[in-house]
Amino acid sequence: MSTPNQTAPPPATFLRKDRRSSSWKWWVTGLLLLATMINYMDRVTLSGASVRVTSELGLSELQYGHLELGFGWAFAAGSLGFGFLADRIRVYYLYPAVLLAWSLMGIASGWARGFEGLLLFRCLLGFFEAGHWPCALKTTFALLSDKDRTMGNSVLQSGASLGAVLTPQILRMLMSDQPGSWRNAFVAVGAVGLLWVVLWFACLRPRDLDAPADAPATSAGQDKPDGLAAVLGSGRFWAVALLILGAQTVWHIYRVWLMKFLVTGRGYGQQEALNFNSVYFLATDIGCLLAGAVSLWLVRRWGASAHGAKRTVYTGACLLTSLSVLLPWMDKGWPLMMLLLLIGAGALALFPCYYSFVQELSAAHVGKLTGLLSLWVWSVTSPLHSAFGLLVDRTHSYDSGLLVAGLAPWLGVFALKLLWPQSKVPAPSTTR
Repeated sequence: MSTPNQTAPPPATFLRKDRRSSSWKWWVTGLLLLATMINYMDRVTLSGASVRVTSELGLSELQYGHLELGFGWAFAAGSLGFGFLADRIRVYYLYPAVLLAWSLMGIASGWARGFEGLLLFRCLLGFFEAGHWPCALKTTFALLSDKDRTMGNSVLQSGASLGAVLTPQILRMLMSDQPGSWRNAFVAVGAVGLLWVVLWFACLRPRDLDAPADAPATSAGQDKPDGLAAVLGSGRFWAVALLILGAQTVWHIYRVWLMKFLVTGRGYGQQEALNFNSVYFLATDIGCLLAGAVSLWLVRRWGASAHGAKRTVYTGACLLTSLSVLLPWMDKGWPLMMLLLLIGAGALALFPCYYSFVQELSAAHVGKLTGLLSLWVWSVTSPLHSAFGLLVDRTHSYDSGLLVAGLAPWLGVFALKLLWPQSKVPAPSTTR
């Protein structure tokens, strides 16, 4: 005779991800959205308050560019370190640690009394923020199958827009005419990250992220033991490296310089520009989510491969960012605003495609590849902000730099065509 306890699973099985509801993985993906939102709130506080900060601290446009250069190079260094750590240390523990660290650096930025102090805190912020991306991609890789990852990565990346939408409104509430009031915004935004750590431990258990969601389906085509070296020497890797170079250029040039373009370049008031910043980043959020939705639609409705769908979506996003060629002929007014919204939608739509391409390269080295690619792209693109600031100091115009940035993503389209032929897409490796 069976006992009442025979049909009940051991308590530990309640913690297994394969025993959870089908919606659980999407709730966790939503938690990643919140992490990206916090990441960008800490990051874009400076650009939103840039006019006040540079004025009160007596900074030139070149020095403002140097702040972004320092952030970017520190981000590059952190990407390499945390990318390798994410493949060696359980993301369950690493992720909340880096989020807590960057939140504290965001708070500390509000205490800076001059250029040197602000530069130090921005560098530390960039270093710890870099840990978000390898941890987040390891999480979506473990939770979602290949056909769902572009959509999951869209949800993850859309948090950038939400953070950028909310931050200008926080700045509007906390920045008064009183000198130094911008400091309160840095402290308030940095404090938001503390709650996320509690939510993370409430939603997951240590072993939830130990294996890819589609490990059985991707066991074919394994890398050799030296698979990382083979991946780094492949055309596929360099196609993705050039792709992210173009995507990063357009996204971050507009993120960093949009406020100054509106206020100084086109004569908008600070409050008006802050309000438009929120609308702009809302448009980027829509573009990002549409990228995932269209990719999923192409796979399920038209039978496209997951890889082919990503290519199509990426090319469509490039067409939107290319509208930047019209900027030099656009004066202040609603046509300029609409043009910027379309460019922004295209700019963020590039990123979920990029993340999914990285996850195709090798299942064994998602963290390392994410870190190495971030090291590469932040090292190369961060000096562009100093160059952009120098160009503005000399020409008193933001137009030509924004135009070129909008065309940069085409580099990825041509790189995929030449270095990653669609007919030769291999299955990702599961060798560890």
